[in-house]
Parts: sequence; structure tokens; C-alpha cells
Amino acid sequence: MTIESILGAIIIGAIVGAVGRLILPGRQPIGWLLTIVVGIVAALIGTAIAQVMGVATTDGIDWIELVMQVVLAVVGVGIVAGLRRGSRV
Repeated sequence: MTIESILGAIIIGAIVGAVGRLILPGRQPIGWLLTIVVGIVAALIGTAIAQVMGVATTDGIDWIELVMQVVLAVVGVGIVAGLRRGSRV
């Protein structure tokens, strides 16, 4: 892994996490750092699923892979927000 790939994963993860958080309705009691972590995990899992499904890698934006990543980020943010909400009761 190079510095560029690590920085790229952080940037893509931050974007995917933020978009997932914006799509999820209501307030989420999680901070931006945790949102970025969820986004990075969602981006990695989404990429792995896309590769297993045989989604072709293109020179431009891989829209199918990006949609998978955002959907996983929405689910991840929802799960983490639910766990955080449950721990404060």
C-alpha cells in the first residue's frame, strides 16, 4: 500500500460516509470521525463485493460500485447510530 492509496481510501471513505449520513433520515448521534471510519469500511466492502460480482473497473467513475458503497455506508451509519443511541439509555 502506498501513501496515495491510503489517502485515497480516507478521502473516498469520508465522502461515502458523509453521503450515507446525509441520505439516512433523522439525526445520528455519531461524530464525523466515526462517520469517516464507517465510510472507509463501506468503501472497502463495496469494492470487494463489486469485484466478486464481476463489476468491470473503468477509467472513470464506477457507478455501480459507488452505489454499493453508499448503500453500505447508509446501513453502517444506521447500525452505528442505533448502537450509540442504545448505549445512552
